[in-house]
Amino acid sequence: MDEAAAALKGARSVFVLTGAGMSAESGLPTFRGAGGYWQSHRFEDLASPQGFARDPQLVWRWYNERIRAYADARPNAGHEALARMQDRFERFTIATQNVDSLHARAGSRDVIELHGHLREARCTKCEAPRSLEGGLPDDELHHTCGGMMRPCVVWFGEQLPEGAWERAAQAAMDADVVLVVGTSAVVYPAAALASVNERACIIEINPDAGAAGAHLTIREPAGVALPRIERALRVGRTDGR
Repeated sequence: MDEAAAALKGARSVFVLTGAGMSAESGLPTFRGAGGYWQSHRFEDLASPQGFARDPQLVWRWYNERIRAYADARPNAGHEALARMQDRFERFTIATQNVDSLHARAGSRDVIELHGHLREARCTKCEAPRSLEGGLPDDELHHTCGGMMRPCVVWFGEQLPEGAWERAAQAAMDADVVLVVGTSAVVYPAAALASVNERACIIEINPDAGAAGAHLTIREPAGVALPRIERALRVGRTDGR
């Protein structure tokens, strides 16, 4: 913890990559961990273009459940610590694999949402947007143009949002410190951002084994480790006092 704080104190540019573990303390399941989404669901059915084509109603039932869960969730202490840290560095970029919008709700600015978000849906034919506040009723699945509404998320086998990868990769390459928080770093291409910069100090924060090649590893949840680090940047202590 002291080494991580020291590395950050000497940094001008910081890049943060977050995954589902970042939001676990907000009550949201991870994907691959114990009790995660993919323990009880097939991603081929719920998070792929093929699954959507086979059974769009099933896909939307699942996403509507997640939309309701996200609306009830609140940013945790880890999200809030990152938001406070943003103004302490010359450049501070957060790229997230999460689609829950909790970073933005905590106050972080210009978050790069690598896998999209669940604030809106779009038409598969004309790209018309629709707010997903409250979810998508079954009778609004079909758009007036003949297309179907789908969530604005990146499914397996799809490209990342235009410009998102380029912005994140450049920020990672420019960073003095890379924080890898709450992600197993196995889903590509996003996982590559954890190790693309061989010059940076890579700090992993995850209670479970995750990113390979980290220089420093903190086996604590984000909501515990990040507030301690943020406090150390302000007052020079990591012991919680």
